[in-house]
Amino acid sequence: MKKIPSFTIDHERLKRGIYVSRKDTIGGAVVTTFDIRMKEPNREPALHPGALHSIEHLAATYLRNDPVWGSRIVYWGPMGCLTGNYLLLSGDWTPADIVDLMRCTFRFISDFEGEIPGAAPKDCGNWLLHDLPMARYEAKKFLTEVLENIGEENMVYPG
Repeated sequence: MKKIPSFTIDHERLKRGIYVSRKDTIGGAVVTTFDIRMKEPNREPALHPGALHSIEHLAATYLRNDPVWGSRIVYWGPMGCLTGNYLLLSGDWTPADIVDLMRCTFRFISDFEGEIPGAAPKDCGNWLLHDLPMARYEAKKFLTEVLENIGEENMVYPG
């Protein structure tokens, strides 16, 4: 079988950041898939599943409620390798277009207190697998170490 494009990225050189993973045209409309890479693959520990699950719930809730971007959100969800998330947006976008949105999203997560939205048995298929303190820690780390001073090396896949 042919290797899919996401498996052709050099993960040994990939840094944390915001990348365009792919752009698809569906019914004449462009959908941009972003790779929101919170961990350097194979060079630092992956995200804990409970933290990533909490990040998923908080980011999805925040993004879908954003007054500007909410109607453009198609999907937010974790990568199977536990090193980040995928964000799908309707429209033709670049990483630079969403830096401020990601800063606000990760600031929201890092400051969040209270009950995690959707973390109840009737709302979630694995409602016990949440770790808000680690989600806040990982969000703050990504925000301060990457998003607040993001550069080209954090927005263009390594060649």
